[in-house]
Amino acid sequence: PHPFDRKKRMVIPAALKVLRLRPERKFCKLGDLSNLFGWKHQELISRLEGQRKVKSEAFHKKKVATQRSQKATAKKVKVSAEDQKVLEAAASPE
Repeated sequence: PHPFDRKKRMVIPAALKVLRLRPERKFCKLGDLSNLFGWKHQELISRLEGQRKVKSEAFHKKKVATQRSQKATAKKVKVSAEDQKVLEAAASPE
């Protein structure tokens, strides 16, 4: 739902099931439990989550390609001696 569909997803280590639950404990997902008691939107959520994953993968591939091209371009750039002096002067704190 809006506005959370546009927020960056993050992992909170303190909330991870692997770190919080003991190995012998039983667990379930809230969506599965809700579905057992009459919630009718589990299929919709799974379909929307699938669409989100496809979009996310496309975005990630595009981002990685852009970063690679930027690195390659930065390696190819030749800076003249006088421009290098200006850059060094600007970078050094005086």
